[in-house]
Amino acid sequence: MIPVRRALPEDAEELLRLRQVMIDSLAGADTSDTWHAESLPTLRGRLADPRETLAAFVVDRPGRPGALAALVVGTVEYRIGRAGNPHGRIGYVFSVATDPDARRRGYARACMEALVEWFREQGVAQVDLTTSPDAEPLYASLGFARKPDPFMRLTF
Repeated sequence: MIPVRRALPEDAEELLRLRQVMIDSLAGADTSDTWHAESLPTLRGRLADPRETLAAFVVDRPGRPGALAALVVGTVEYRIGRAGNPHGRIGYVFSVATDPDARRRGYARACMEALVEWFREQGVAQVDLTTSPDAEPLYASLGFARKPDPFMRLTF
């Protein structure tokens, strides 16, 4: 069994590092890491707040104290209820990353299973995520199904 744990405030720098690994793998992404210093205090605060709707689950890097091998991060959001989700609680997964030399060991799967269980404990009725073609088989094996989504974004 792969040991997965909930991320702590002291893991924040490693979470940002692994998020950058994920960002760097996306075609056309801005791969600058200059935002890390500005993001760090906010992330630490959110990881420290027991009422927080953000959760990160991680696998520690074997043989490297303080380093992480993999992470998943998600949030619980509220939408006005509807049939099938009368309480309007929706989970959203927005960061899944494994160090390149630690891949194919089940770390991301173990972290995702922990996050999905946390979503269940939070009363979430659906979990959404965006995936790359390479990661789609992992999510499909966990029960996720592709949806036609007219997703749009406004950036300020």
